[in-house]
Amino acid sequence: MSYSQTALDQLEHGQLDDFKKSYQKALTNDSDDMLYSLAEELYSLGFSNYSQTIYRQLLKKYPTDDSLKINLAELAIDADHDDQALNYLSQISTQSTEYVRSLMVSADLYQTQGLFDVSEQKLLEAQRIAPNEPVITFALAEFYFNTRNYRKAINLYLNLIKSGTLEMSAVNLVERLGVSYAEIGKFEQALGYLEQIKPIHMTSDVKFELAFTYFNLKDYQKAVETFVDLRDSDPQYSSLYPYLADSYVELKQIDNALKTIQEGISIDQFNEKIWQKAGQIATMAGEDEMALNYLKKGHEIAPEDMEILSLLSDWYVTHQQSQNNLKLLEPLVKDHVFDAHLAYNLAQSYQDTGDYQKAAKNYELASHELNDNPDFLKHAALFYRENGHIKEERSYLKHYLELVPNDLEMASMYEEDEDY
Repeated sequence: MSYSQTALDQLEHGQLDDFKKSYQKALTNDSDDMLYSLAEELYSLGFSNYSQTIYRQLLKKYPTDDSLKINLAELAIDADHDDQALNYLSQISTQSTEYVRSLMVSADLYQTQGLFDVSEQKLLEAQRIAPNEPVITFALAEFYFNTRNYRKAINLYLNLIKSGTLEMSAVNLVERLGVSYAEIGKFEQALGYLEQIKPIHMTSDVKFELAFTYFNLKDYQKAVETFVDLRDSDPQYSSLYPYLADSYVELKQIDNALKTIQEGISIDQFNEKIWQKAGQIATMAGEDEMALNYLKKGHEIAPEDMEILSLLSDWYVTHQQSQNNLKLLEPLVKDHVFDAHLAYNLAQSYQDTGDYQKAAKNYELASHELNDNPDFLKHAALFYRENGHIKEERSYLKHYLELVPNDLEMASMYEEDEDY
């Protein structure tokens, strides 16, 4: 038995001291082919530093062997020694039989550095040189998948599947294709692929995509079943809870929706979107104070989230808590943050507190974007009527009645003002 094989056997049995001795003997006694195989085995087992020593020893003996340079570059990348990796890769010429492989390794390196354009160009160059190589097609597909360029990924995955390749590097290509279709909103195509995946290959991410696809196809019962299956197998998958809750809402099971989103809160207390959804569902359930507490918590976690802030402001307006609403929104005015809906809410609160000038200013600001919102137009008209500004009142009323012609009360009011 060679020293290399002895070293591997000792490593397998946890005999580390004996392994190190056999490893040293292998370096000086075993053939180069045996050492190369030993380096590969050690790398696969996670003993990269020992592999590196072997490759360096071999490179000194075979300085023109580009495969050794690429192996050393890969080890350098794993150790975050990017400059060292680039040094090895730069030594490989375009004429080398290992050039395509060097392009693939370079692409990985540049992707880890966040240089996605450079990484893509390396892969495309490899594809031009070897257009029919499945490994390159797969690498390019994975690049596009991981950079969320799903449309390009889809074409590449389809090409591989049509050629009979359903799995590569332990990646299920049918799954990838289904997820990619779901991510671009082609849910019917996504479902056709996602439903083919066997339960044993159903990871949490795939279950989520399948449930998400059912949800978007409005098959809420299947969405619930799949989200519940995901929750039961992986309760820490916090993204599922808002969608499961929404699925219950669509099925008019508000109690289940509220219970679900409360479970989500217990799993992830720092996800502002779960608090937001909790506030919305508590409102549906008629739990107004609970809704307020949830929205305030979400705002506390993410004070710059305009959607949560808007919902909290709406709660204050609906419950006529004008001072709380002004306290919430006035800092935005000082920071010159404008949102038409929030300007409308400000206008109502200023109106309630008797500040006509600020109310009028915010009604005017909001009108530029909410001029097709009947609720806004009606409130603005009544505000100007209350303050004796008939011209402005009639302008808003006219536009309102164009949108809601059957509101007889407002139509009568408009007719009453014709003589002014």
